[in-house]
Amino acid sequence: MKAHTYLALSLVAAALAACNGHGEEGGEAAAAAPIRPVLTQVVVPSDTVMFGPFAGTIEPRYQAQLGFQIPGRMVARDVTIGDLVTRGQRLAALDTIVTRFDLTRAEADLADAKAQAENAEAAEARTRRLMSGNSVAQATLDQAVAKRETARARVDQALSSLQKARDQMGYTELKAEFDGVVTQRLAEVGQVLTAGQGVVTVARPDVREAVVDIPEVYVGALPADGIFTVALQSAPELTARGRVREIAPLAESGTRSKRIRISLDEPGPAFRLGATINVSLTRNVSPTVLLPASALFEDGGRRSVWVVSADGKSVSRRDVTVAAARDNAEDGRIAVVDGLKAGERVVVAGVHVLKEGQAVRLANGAV
Repeated sequence: MKAHTYLALSLVAAALAACNGHGEEGGEAAAAAPIRPVLTQVVVPSDTVMFGPFAGTIEPRYQAQLGFQIPGRMVARDVTIGDLVTRGQRLAALDTIVTRFDLTRAEADLADAKAQAENAEAAEARTRRLMSGNSVAQATLDQAVAKRETARARVDQALSSLQKARDQMGYTELKAEFDGVVTQRLAEVGQVLTAGQGVVTVARPDVREAVVDIPEVYVGALPADGIFTVALQSAPELTARGRVREIAPLAESGTRSKRIRISLDEPGPAFRLGATINVSLTRNVSPTVLLPASALFEDGGRRSVWVVSADGKSVSRRDVTVAAARDNAEDGRIAVVDGLKAGERVVVAGVHVLKEGQAVRLANGAV
């Protein structure tokens, strides 16, 4: 009986000891704060802000869509996209059958009008001779004079019609108005065209400019005297400088971007029409630190960031001053103008789950 009692007491004591051991380990685990891995960025102050780059193309400042002044069927097109043309060079031609018939009819109308005018003048002369012998009345002479004037007017009319027919014969050929390059082909041989319908577009390659679409929210931050750097995408080392010449008054409905035209200052021959470019602008600002917007912690009207301690094991909250929205970077980063020092490390993600003195571990082995 005593042996059984002793065994039971031993089992109870062992169970209590085990419970006490687990309780102490649980308390220590509850007291230890979790170590959070964090993404960070080293503070590097900069005195410049890059606006861009934005993709665009090289386009001509001056170009014209050329078409025939009369309707007709196009029978020839002498140029295609990329061809260089000179002033007066033929670009396309219409069928001349109809216009040639009009010219023949106008010539015939003029010959008839001249014959009628000669007959009217002879009739007036006879009437005047009869009038001098009192053989006809004054009214008859007046009628002869009126017929002669009418016949002369018909001659003038026929002359104008003949000149118009001759001009239309010249309109059957479309010629270049200036030296340039063909950038667009709008009609094909055999197509029946209306007067003024576009056939080709000719551009002047001597005056080129950069055309780029910029989101509307960034257009207001463009400095009036900013000098842009334009670089070829195919050869970034080839650059040119330019200034804004024109800003579209309305934004494109789908993308809410505005078209910006930048005049280029002596672009090299590599900046050909249609070339794809990158446009950027570097602005001088007060020394600032660019951080991702996710690094900013706002609570109770305070703007702050989490700064990692020198040993990289904990974080502390520090208030900072952020630049106005127009001075922030175009990619959405914020510009911190006060509160940070060069070389410090700032948490850039998960700032809302950290606490003062939080134990952390730098992600990716950062030191």
